[in-house]
Amino acid sequence: MNNNLTTYYFLGIGGIGMSALARYFNAKGFPVMGYDRTRTPLTEQLEREGIDIHYTALYGRDAQPCVSTENTIVVYTPAIPQDFEEFQYFKNNGFTMLKRAQVLGEITRNSKGICIAGTHGKTTTSTMTAHLLYQSKIGCSAFLGGVSKNYDTNLLAPSTPSGGLGGAEFVVIEADEYDRSFHQLTPYMALITAADADHLDIYGTKEEFRRSFETFASLVQDGGYLIIKEGLYLDVPCRNARSCVSTHTYGMNSGDFHAENIVIENGEITFDFVTPNETVQDIQLGVPVLINVENAVGAMALASLAGVTPEELRQGMASFKGIKRRFDIQVKTENLVYIDDYAHHPEELKASILSIKTLYPNRKVCGIFQPHLYSRTRDFQKEFGASLSLLDELILLDIYAARELPIEGITSDVIFENVTIEHKMQTKKEDVLEIVHNKLQNNELDILVTFGAGDIDQLVQELKELLKS
Repeated sequence: MNNNLTTYYFLGIGGIGMSALARYFNAKGFPVMGYDRTRTPLTEQLEREGIDIHYTALYGRDAQPCVSTENTIVVYTPAIPQDFEEFQYFKNNGFTMLKRAQVLGEITRNSKGICIAGTHGKTTTSTMTAHLLYQSKIGCSAFLGGVSKNYDTNLLAPSTPSGGLGGAEFVVIEADEYDRSFHQLTPYMALITAADADHLDIYGTKEEFRRSFETFASLVQDGGYLIIKEGLYLDVPCRNARSCVSTHTYGMNSGDFHAENIVIENGEITFDFVTPNETVQDIQLGVPVLINVENAVGAMALASLAGVTPEELRQGMASFKGIKRRFDIQVKTENLVYIDDYAHHPEELKASILSIKTLYPNRKVCGIFQPHLYSRTRDFQKEFGASLSLLDELILLDIYAARELPIEGITSDVIFENVTIEHKMQTKKEDVLEIVHNKLQNNELDILVTFGAGDIDQLVQELKELLKS
């Protein structure tokens, strides 16, 4: 970055990826400001950290900007509409404007980037990887797609003795496939968890979506590492010819890196971590969810290649506390469990529900799901129906539009019609608390789960308090 441009202004600063970058520049001493549509607990925390945020467009005919073209970089996400008034003001008045991915891309070119991509699993895998490195002698910086419960932040960066933000050889980055953002990165290590189709509003076809991951895989630096989920066959241009890029596979039960002797008992999961060179025995998952075995294998593969020792791997996995809104257990008593989960893709829902049923066999699971995006609902309505039919009971909410305008004929009805279980209902988000209260009064709740990437998280604290009472 050009240090003469000393102010960083973030359009969409409340996004999980944008907020990590905002924290990064704020910690480095740059003036940081931004806009977001609504105030959230995350934006309130950013304000407490000294970042100036406003929540309505400022730059109408009667308003003037509080930044100048000479000393400001405007960072934005593809989720910001191009016709948004504030975006247009910056664009039409000569400001330097960069996508979030471009800023992350420059960071990876100035360090050894460990970039984790995939339709699902990337947030957990990247946060695990960052924790393993951060608590080891290796150390790292990290830009995460979720708030780590170990550190209560989505930014990790080592401090210098003087209190400033120090450098680190490795930086862990969650590589976002939306709008081909991850093509801006230059990984030293890259890991791909999955390439199930998504964001077809951007890519058009499943084949084009898959090709975007092949392009990402081809960006690994010479002398670096590429790790791909076992069974995920990608045609990576020049990969075989570039013998200086070391390619491996990983998986729960198979691959160059995998798990053996998985034991699930008394609410705990342990296993042995198998690498091409050794076996690290007695790994204990700090968050004992079956799908986390696979995520842990991928994270430990990256960490071990970076130099983390077997004992540091054991300590790191056992002390990993998870991520807010990723299989996040809110209430756990003998008779009632409440879990909040970010799952918003059919494959994520399937993995989460099956993990719950493995961890709590013979118990009834009631899921509250808020679909995210009209386009995703349109493209995967049958797949959503199949995944949600794994529940014992479904409470389905309206679609959260996020960046999209409504699509004619697409409502949560199209998912509801594809759900085959008997106990299902549709409702408004504002009626959820009353429904759950009634179920609680009638002893009809066993395991409750909230799913979705929209604003369903606004219900979590109230549900938690209701269930605890």
